[in-house]
Amino acid sequence: MVEHRRFGNLLPHLVLIAGVIVVAFPVYLAIIASTHDNSVIANGQMPLYPGGHGLETYWNTIMSGTGKTTREPVGSMLLSSLIMAVGIALGKIAISIISAYAIVFFNFPFRMATFWTIFITLMLPVEVRIFPTYKITSDLHMLDSYSGLILPLIASATATLLFRQFFMTVPKELVEASKMDGAGPIRFFFDTLLPLSVTNIAALFVILFIYGWNQYLWPLLITTRDDMQTIVIGIKKIIDVKDALTEWSVAMATAVLAMLPPVAVVVLLQRLFVKGLIETEK
Repeated sequence: MVEHRRFGNLLPHLVLIAGVIVVAFPVYLAIIASTHDNSVIANGQMPLYPGGHGLETYWNTIMSGTGKTTREPVGSMLLSSLIMAVGIALGKIAISIISAYAIVFFNFPFRMATFWTIFITLMLPVEVRIFPTYKITSDLHMLDSYSGLILPLIASATATLLFRQFFMTVPKELVEASKMDGAGPIRFFFDTLLPLSVTNIAALFVILFIYGWNQYLWPLLITTRDDMQTIVIGIKKIIDVKDALTEWSVAMATAVLAMLPPVAVVVLLQRLFVKGLIETEK
């Protein structure tokens, strides 16, 4: 019999509560700071309760931004980051699932060599190949464009590996049944394999969306126009002010707005995300 102790789970719950407080308190401070006047924050006298400038600060931040630093509304930055993150996530998933499908279900010369070549690219992140990538993007006239933000980052060895491992668990009887039903490779992919991969796609979309949303170095290099800058670059420009007082209320409001899309994606896809991470058999 299992012994039920009244206080057996007290310590784990206390540790979890403490962890939540440590993680959530800076977010709470950012929300509170975005509702106060900039002078209150700069003087170090900000209280721990909301102020009366919240609606004004968020409206000005989204619609007009700050002329001292970014010269661009935060709403435009959010749109650029959203297009970039969604484009990177969908592009990585599309290329990875097709390449994994070819490696698992087709026999062609040097199939495994091709897979290991893709896998080795894990050791070549964007920072390592940044100069040739920038040179090619510049030669193709993709600077200051969404295609330049998205296309150089859509190859993903990690997603290819994950899809390959999942496809290898698909029963061979299912493939044979599809052939007997007269399904060709394309029909088998769309009618059978793709529906089975929904949870894996959802889990990867969450991870890759956050990856694309948090990109800093690549957008910083290829964007020179204010209307193309992403939210991460915007936060950096708002904070990094040399001769003027940092507009902390605007910076905190921008940081809060930057957290909302990733949180929304995680919340909306939470069940599929967890299921895609723990499910090993279909």
